[in-house]
Amino acid sequence: MSLVARADGFLRLPLPLAGESVPAGFPSPADEYMERRLDLNEYLVARPEATYFVRVSGDSMLGASIHHGDILVVDRSLAPRPGNVVIAQVDGEFTVKRLRKTPSGLELAPENPDYAVIPLTEETDFQVWGVVLHVVHKV
Repeated sequence: MSLVARADGFLRLPLPLAGESVPAGFPSPADEYMERRLDLNEYLVARPEATYFVRVSGDSMLGASIHHGDILVVDRSLAPRPGNVVIAQVDGEFTVKRLRKTPSGLELAPENPDYAVIPLTEETDFQVWGVVLHVVHKV
């Protein structure tokens, strides 16, 4: 295993990638099943200069498979669209929610019925800090 520094500051750590998908288990990863090496930075990060990671706290996004303690891969360069999960700052507080368009305007919607929707009005101090592209969580 070799760690390699890249010019953009990311470290490369290519790890083995199995050549076949695993439907319900894989007893032991034998070398003959390894197809190539995979660097998760290359797989998860399309634009390193615009990407950051953030850890989730809370459970308002469970329906989107985003759990407390998960790490989100966020791209600041993407324009947020309705349907995207975004990192937003609302009235000085950060949150992760799904951006939705309704007949009355935009809102930030949780993916847990225990939480309320956040309507975005002209009076709301609101800014999107990036679009969530990936969720990394332990099983």
